[in-house]
Amino acid sequence: MSICLNWRLYLVESNTKRVIIVGIPGVGKTTVISRAAEFLRQKGHNTTVVVFGSLMFEESKEMKLRNRDEMRKLSVEEQRRLQDKVANRIATIKGDFVIIDTHLLINTDEGYYPGIPMHLLETIKPTNIIMIAADPQEILNRRKKDESRKRDIRPEIDVQNELDISRVMIACCSVVSGCPFLTIMNNNNEIDKAALTLANVLLGDTGTI
Repeated sequence: MSICLNWRLYLVESNTKRVIIVGIPGVGKTTVISRAAEFLRQKGHNTTVVVFGSLMFEESKEMKLRNRDEMRKLSVEEQRRLQDKVANRIATIKGDFVIIDTHLLINTDEGYYPGIPMHLLETIKPTNIIMIAADPQEILNRRKKDESRKRDIRPEIDVQNELDISRVMIACCSVVSGCPFLTIMNNNNEIDKAALTLANVLLGDTGTI
């Protein structure tokens, strides 16, 4: 039985929408997700937000990492093992909407590693994949201002490259999973607009906010 057919059978049996939302650091992804989840809950929808990186950090406690950003220094094999554990946890969560906040790519010492490789898609079985994006200069400025995270500050051309790679990867994930994908822009001072767009996309035919 094909992967896509397995997905269709799963979706018939489950009313839970599992939505993977991605974006490179600095696009404001987590803020947009939080606001969209508020809108959905206000409409009475059971909505759970899962931060993939935070769950990976929980699973990596025995490795004595000091913060989430140090996970990028782990080997690809170690990251894959942690991803599998987290994906299995997420697959058991029920509700109207399960929103998975994660990254499409991870910049490791061995090169870019996919944040949602095929084995994760097979476990989580997403109904939608959505990418939050922004202007490269805006992203760079946000990274410089964010003192809460220990991030490597890269030049604007590298930010543009990350966006370009992300667009290719999200299309590949859509092809493999058989679910639709969409890019939502989160420009400066337009968080509510981006969050409303996200919430309405998830509601689909059931209504709008």
